[in-house]
Amino acid sequence: MSVIVVGAGIAGLSTAWSLVKAGQSVTIVEQGSIPNPLAASGDCHRIIRRAYPAGSGYGQLISEAYEAWNDLWANLGEDHLDPRGFLCVSREPGDEAEEYRKGLEKGGFPFELLEPSEAVERWPFLEPGTFRYAYFSPDGGALHCRSIASGMARWLRANGANVYEHSKVTAIDTEAGHIVLASGETMQADRIVVTAGAWVLKLFPELGDELKTYRTALAYVEPPADLKEAWEGAPVILNVGGTTDGYMVPPTRGTGMKFGSGLHKVPTSDADWNRQPVPGEGEVIRNLFSPPIARITEYKVTKVVTCAYTFTADEKFLAHEKGNCLVVSACSGHGYKFGAAVGRRVAAAIGNGDVAGLKKWLRAEVQS
Repeated sequence: MSVIVVGAGIAGLSTAWSLVKAGQSVTIVEQGSIPNPLAASGDCHRIIRRAYPAGSGYGQLISEAYEAWNDLWANLGEDHLDPRGFLCVSREPGDEAEEYRKGLEKGGFPFELLEPSEAVERWPFLEPGTFRYAYFSPDGGALHCRSIASGMARWLRANGANVYEHSKVTAIDTEAGHIVLASGETMQADRIVVTAGAWVLKLFPELGDELKTYRTALAYVEPPADLKEAWEGAPVILNVGGTTDGYMVPPTRGTGMKFGSGLHKVPTSDADWNRQPVPGEGEVIRNLFSPPIARITEYKVTKVVTCAYTFTADEKFLAHEKGNCLVVSACSGHGYKFGAAVGRRVAAAIGNGDVAGLKKWLRAEVQS
C-alpha cells in the first residue's frame, strides 16, 4: 500500500516511521523544514509525565507512550528523553496540581509528597509561604523535539521513505487519494494521512466546529546566577498551582530554560497569524509565575517563541475519516508525549481498517 503523510510534526513522523516498519510505501510531505520551528513539534522540548486527573484515561495510555518511545530510541540508535522527573506545586485546594496528584494516587504511580519547607530547601527557586505543598515524581522529564524530528527524518530517508521538505499541500482529493502542492505538482497514493497540526483547518475547514486554533507563546529565560546550579539539576515543573496553568522546563542537554502558561493564548482563524513576538510578551509570561517562583523579575527573558495549536472542547485527540483520507489532530497542546504511540496506532488502523478502534484509543476510551 502507498501512503502519503501530510505534516511532519511528531504525529506525522511517527506515523511514517510505523508505516515503513510495516512494509508500506511512504511519502511524507512538510510545508517547512524538519523540524519546522513554526510548528508545535518544532520547539526545543516538551514535557512527558504520568500525571493526569483521576478521571482521564490518558494517565493509563502514557505507559504505552513510554514503550513506543523506547521502540523509537532503539531504531534511531539514540535516546532523546531526559528523564529528570517532574515537580508540581499546589497553591489552592482543588487546583490542577492537586488534581494531578489524585490521578497519580489512583494510578498507583510513584511520587514524593513534600512540605513547603522541604521543597524550598531542595529547590531554592521556590518562594516560601506561597504554596501548600509540593510533590516530585521520577516518572517524567523532557523530550527533545528537534533532536527527535531530525533523527526520524534521517531514519525515514535511510529506510526508503520519500521525505519532502518545503512542500506545502494546498488541496486534497480525499476520494482519489490525490494531493496538490503549492508548486502545482501533484502526488497520488492509496491512502492519505493528514497530521497538519494547527494548519489542518486550511485543508479541512469543515472541522472548524470541532477544532479551534490558538496562538500562544513561550518565554526562554536566563535564571539568576546564584540559582543556575539549582535549576540545572531540577525536575521539569509540570504545574505551579493556582490558576496559572504554568509549566517550566529547566536547562536540559544544552537547551535553554523556558516558561509557558495556558493562560497566554489568543484565538485565531489562521495558524500563520501574528507569529512574531510582541514587545514585552516574554516578561508578561514570566511574571505569571510569581508566586510560587521567587525573585521572578531577576529572570532575564532571552527569547520568545510563538506556537499555534488546535484545541478540542474536551482536550482530546480527534480522528476524522473522509474517503481515502484520515485526519488526526493532537489534543490541545498535550499531545507530544503520546506522539510515538499515536503514530503506531494510526499506522495499525491504516493497515487493518479499524478506524473506529483508533478513535476510541485516541479519546482514551479504551486502554488495550
